[in-house]
Amino acid sequence: MTVPRLTSIHTVGTLVPVFGALADELLPGVERADVVDEALLGEAIAAGHIPPATAARLETHVRTALDDGADLVLVTCSSMGPVVDALAETHGWPLLRIDEALADRAIETSRRIGVIATLATTLEPTVDLIRRRADRVGPGADALEIRSVLCEGAFAALKAGRLDEHDALVRAGLEQLLPLVDVVVLAQASMARVAATLDPAMTGDRPILASPRLGMERVAERLGSPGERRDG
Repeated sequence: MTVPRLTSIHTVGTLVPVFGALADELLPGVERADVVDEALLGEAIAAGHIPPATAARLETHVRTALDDGADLVLVTCSSMGPVVDALAETHGWPLLRIDEALADRAIETSRRIGVIATLATTLEPTVDLIRRRADRVGPGADALEIRSVLCEGAFAALKAGRLDEHDALVRAGLEQLLPLVDVVVLAQASMARVAATLDPAMTGDRPILASPRLGMERVAERLGSPGERRDG
């Protein structure tokens, strides 16, 4: 029996063990490899969008992973999502963006969706993904009410090691967003620990969704399905 192989491409090196632990739990028997290129995200942040050279380098990482035998390539950076979608559509490659399952779960949960991010380069692609997934698998984008909050300065604080400042900014954003929606989408997994510290009286029965576990559950579904193919 052929052992399925997953290659994950990360733009934040510290997330490798996070996804590794989830893979240990959810993907027993799957052969795994990780690629880390933190410059991909850095270049997108600096430019305010994904530069063509950055997209081309991500494509090279994906092509190399497939040439090396990957049955599925997972990109764990939400900011890279638009490139992932374009590559999958253009080449028919077995590619998955980490936040696809996150968007689907939000749509299944409610029509009033909040999206919170610490980077504009992540916020806009996440909102766009939710709308497009609603058109494809849900009630249609027009049926959704999406509110978004950008926690200005939080990502810079995180990168500088000022965790208390990061957490305070994210907490303030969540406090602003929660009364307005029925479900909250965390565009960055790094915000999950802040969400876990909120007073239950504030969150009520509103789910706060993060991408890592949902994304890895989707990986398990994809690798368990026949017919995934690799194209050059």
